[in-house]
Amino acid sequence: MPPALPDGETPPDDGALPLSSARGAVDRDLGVYLHVPFCRVRCGYCDFNTYTNAELGGGASASSYASTALREIELAGRVLADPALTDAGLPSRPVSTVFVGGGTPTMLPVADLATMLGTVRDTWGLAPGAEVTTEANPDSVDAAALDALAAAGFTRVSFGMQSAVPSVLRTLDRTHDPERLPDVVRWAREAGLEVSVDLIYGTPGESLDDWRTSLDAAVALEADHVSAYALVVEPGTKMGAQVRRGELPLPDDDDAANKYELADEVLSRAGFRWYEVSNFARRDPSDEPGRPPRHASRHNLSYWRDQDWWGIGPGAHSHVGDTRWWNVKHPRTYAFRLEQGLSPAAGREILDGPTRELERVMLGVRLADGLELEPGTGRVPERLRGAVADLLREGLVEFGPARQGRVQLTLRGRLLADAVVRALTD
Repeated sequence: MPPALPDGETPPDDGALPLSSARGAVDRDLGVYLHVPFCRVRCGYCDFNTYTNAELGGGASASSYASTALREIELAGRVLADPALTDAGLPSRPVSTVFVGGGTPTMLPVADLATMLGTVRDTWGLAPGAEVTTEANPDSVDAAALDALAAAGFTRVSFGMQSAVPSVLRTLDRTHDPERLPDVVRWAREAGLEVSVDLIYGTPGESLDDWRTSLDAAVALEADHVSAYALVVEPGTKMGAQVRRGELPLPDDDDAANKYELADEVLSRAGFRWYEVSNFARRDPSDEPGRPPRHASRHNLSYWRDQDWWGIGPGAHSHVGDTRWWNVKHPRTYAFRLEQGLSPAAGREILDGPTRELERVMLGVRLADGLELEPGTGRVPERLRGAVADLLREGLVEFGPARQGRVQLTLRGRLLADAVVRALTD
């Protein structure tokens, strides 16, 4: 069962944003997230807002979903073009990144994905060199589909690999054949798409050798980008129930730390560079020191760097300036509200200065280029000098950057990133 939506104030039915959301927008990029909430089967560990098509019908079905999502894109276009907002400083901006996630977006026909992307392009335009990504399961695409995605304007595909070990995939309820990965990656490259693969470590029963096998397989694919996430067993999931009943062991923190260190070792040796705690990009000759690597996910960087994005789809979250909101979760309710000409937003919050600063620290600490403690000054604020000294003494942050007022995590610091955040915010 997907997690409950957060509490918040009731948003207006027309989706209008407060004028304060326009403040500083000239310095922020605009991204679009398109949520496709359909999967062929639900994985046992997943708590995302996803559904099998058999659970749905009417305007919420996969066959009608694209036309429903178009209504929200059109609503978003009207909201962001509101003259009151533009007078308050919200510029007309082309979209810098588009990310189609889920669920399994490629359960929809490529023509539907192309239509949604085309409507984003018609509504805002795409910035030169815009990054356009779709997630895909290895068994949900073939060479023709990948060619069609590239022809529609997609530039990148992110494959849900998770593991190369069949027993681990079975525990995760993943249905794809790991031997298919080299084929789909090759087809994607032949189509001209950049390739990312997602891995999960810490699955109950996964040995360190199993994890090494998955890492070696990911490296052999010669992908541009690898994400490596520790498994989190969420309440309300099938796996959560299995752990609660004692059928599966709870993932172990020490085991997860060992596997993260192995990921860093294997991927670094293979020419990847970490740019966010869980994300590694293949090094490129064009990479600039102090800048994210060329093959980094620019859409995900926009989240970590407090840019603006509009999330389309049931349960999707959006963020413009100081305003965050989230849509109703169920596809039927989502479709019904849009059919009635209403915003699908279920709640929103206006973030105050201290909350935005807390989030800047929480997200910025995770990036390889680090967090400026007092932006633009090159100093460590007086109130944080003791905390930074403690972090240096514990080997969690790099010494040189800290002298310039910037926190950059060591490998040990990446394993204890939450502790670093607490030290800087308590």
